[in-house]
Amino acid sequence: MKQDKQKTTKPKKQRKVAQLPPKVAATLSVAVAAVALAILYVTVLQRESEYLWKVQELNLFLDTPLYFRQQMVVAGGMLTYVGTYFTQFFYHPWLGMAMLVGWWALLMGVAARAFHVSARWAVVLLVPVALLFISDFDLGYWIYYLKLRGYFFVATIGLTVATAAVWLYRTLPSKLWLRVAYIVVATALLYPLLGCYGLLASALMAIVTWRLQPSAVPHRLVVSAVAVAAIFIVPLLYYRYVYYQTNVDDIYCVALPLFQLVDVYKAYYWPYWLLAACFAIMAATYNVKLAPAARHTAFWLTAHVVLVAALVWGVNHYWYRDYNFHKELRMMQCMERCDWDTLLQEAANQQEEPTRAIVMMKNLALFRQGRQGDEMYHYLTGAKACGTPIHVNMIQVIGRSIYYNYGQLNFCYRWCLEDGVEYGWRAEYLKYLTRCALLNGEWQVARKYINLLKHTRYHRQWAQQQEQFVGNEKALREHADYNQIFHLMNYDNKLMSDQSMLEYYLMNQYMGIESDDPVLQEQTLLAALWQKDIASFWPRFFHYARLHTQTRMPKHYQEAACLYGHLEHQVDISHMPFDKDVVESYDAFMALAQRCQGMTEEQMRPIFYPRFGHTFYYEYFLIRNQKLY
Repeated sequence: MKQDKQKTTKPKKQRKVAQLPPKVAATLSVAVAAVALAILYVTVLQRESEYLWKVQELNLFLDTPLYFRQQMVVAGGMLTYVGTYFTQFFYHPWLGMAMLVGWWALLMGVAARAFHVSARWAVVLLVPVALLFISDFDLGYWIYYLKLRGYFFVATIGLTVATAAVWLYRTLPSKLWLRVAYIVVATALLYPLLGCYGLLASALMAIVTWRLQPSAVPHRLVVSAVAVAAIFIVPLLYYRYVYYQTNVDDIYCVALPLFQLVDVYKAYYWPYWLLAACFAIMAATYNVKLAPAARHTAFWLTAHVVLVAALVWGVNHYWYRDYNFHKELRMMQCMERCDWDTLLQEAANQQEEPTRAIVMMKNLALFRQGRQGDEMYHYLTGAKACGTPIHVNMIQVIGRSIYYNYGQLNFCYRWCLEDGVEYGWRAEYLKYLTRCALLNGEWQVARKYINLLKHTRYHRQWAQQQEQFVGNEKALREHADYNQIFHLMNYDNKLMSDQSMLEYYLMNQYMGIESDDPVLQEQTLLAALWQKDIASFWPRFFHYARLHTQTRMPKHYQEAACLYGHLEHQVDISHMPFDKDVVESYDAFMALAQRCQGMTEEQMRPIFYPRFGHTFYYEYFLIRNQKLY
């Protein structure tokens, strides 16, 4: 027999797999997470300083025992109390944002401990931070309608405390009675403090129980059953015996925001559902050992790059950036400071069609500086809808401030009170209530609001400044911020329904006023121009001329008189001393209109605007049917 020759093969040479030392990988992953937080911080301060300022204006934290007790009458009251406390620091955006980023860093650290997330995968903990960021910075106009106090910090703090409770649960000895007792007690304690976040903590404990060792299946089943029972029973017991003011339909979602006006806007809830899923996944994968390949540098690096890229895309995509929304915020901040020059600079730099809120603030600034009759058509005009899926009334955006600055104190006061009841009291409301009370000479009422504001951290100084005017009408009338408003209060003071149509109501209100006060009478003339009502214009035009015999007639009033005189021939304008450029621009406008006969208004606007966009002629013929909201 021939023996087969044995084939001898050389052992294959194993390919070396590049690996990073665990400490190096951990350091790099933690560094990536830290850099991401730092970039978020810097970017927010560059883009959203006015937004953060407005958030704290729509917040109120008082350092009084009564305020604390008022927050604690509902489940989750402690969470909203702490949330409003931290929100007030957005008065200095850099400080408030530093606190928010600090809470995110703390949440990441606690979650890493609670769910045993290796430092090599610290970047994974940026996922809940990104979701929290989106929930705060994808709001847009919702900031005017939110009812949840301390919204910006509530979810972050609630998740941090809930995760800490899970961490403590995980460190308990593996005794059934001890774990059951802990879940029951934790749910009973956390629900009144954290609301739904206390219930989430119990759910996470039930999930993580299935990953704890050693633990038999019956043990896990008992613990999970107790957790589920506690989640359903504890809120019912609190509703029955303690928090009876809460609607029974809401007992399982207290401390969550309500994104509902007429309809429910479900899209705004998805960050919260994803947050719950994210923490549930971390609990379900607690102590899971990754495959050896997961330690390879290529896999580790690829996973980090893909995850960071996805987070950057998600944050950038869902970050609410509407040009007019941010322009409104900057102009509102100027209006609060009575900085009319800067407000007009913002209006002059308008890059797209403005909202009516922007147009009204621009007109107010020009009026306060005595320039509206000469310059109000020198800025972009329009009525662009707010860039948001929700229906926004201009009343909610600038109603209180516009009514106040135009001397309509009853309406300013009314909307502050109504919105205070509907959305909760805010620092902005109390400040306007104070101003209205001072202008009305209601000294005791003004002192009440001043005393409340003196219990705030950042509005205390403003309240002390207003205190000097209590009982001192002479000083109030001499103050630059109040003086012109007194002129606008010389009318029959009534409170009617404005149908939430701010601009329409205000202009029609002025159309019915007769006054010899030059400041107030000019507003009636401006209202007639806004209405494009020729019959109402002429008596107000001549009244203005009689009150201003020693000053020149503003250009836009001349343009209106020149146009109306030629259109209807009801008033002889042949002897009116129009400026030469007014007559020349009228003749040129009409000559161009003759050449453009047959064109639609949409076709004519780009032809006429470069030369005539700053005139009343263009406003009268080519700006029509603007939507008011």
